[in-house]
Amino acid sequence: MKISSKGEYALRALIVLGGKYGSDLVQTKDISSETLVPPPYLEQILLTLKNHGYVKSKRGAKGGYSLKRPPSEIVIGDVVRDLEGPLAPMSCVSLTSYEYCLLEDRGCLLKPLWSLVRDVVAELLDHTTLEDLLAGNLPKR
Repeated sequence: MKISSKGEYALRALIVLGGKYGSDLVQTKDISSETLVPPPYLEQILLTLKNHGYVKSKRGAKGGYSLKRPPSEIVIGDVVRDLEGPLAPMSCVSLTSYEYCLLEDRGCLLKPLWSLVRDVVAELLDHTTLEDLLAGNLPKR
């Protein structure tokens, strides 16, 4: 799993919108200013987030974006999967995009490691909400 700039910027935008949840709509220029994402690229990302049901928008002079659901209902694992694809570091351990590897028949010693990485990452992301990020409620090391 690799998080692209698109995934990172989408999470930044959700954090901005989550911090303003329940208040007025937030204009793209304001989200851009807080996230340091260029407005044209940000518009594409916000459209993707809208298509996945995370944000809603309103056009016009008083338009902008807001979260479609409360921050407590937005799971970071879902966002990452929607924007980046499977969480597995290798396709041979993916639960959703599995691809056979010839080394599987030879007792690959890396597959258990990649499975563990997948499980640890999925556990963390699937138990972290946008509300957790906003409140700084992440597990301690």
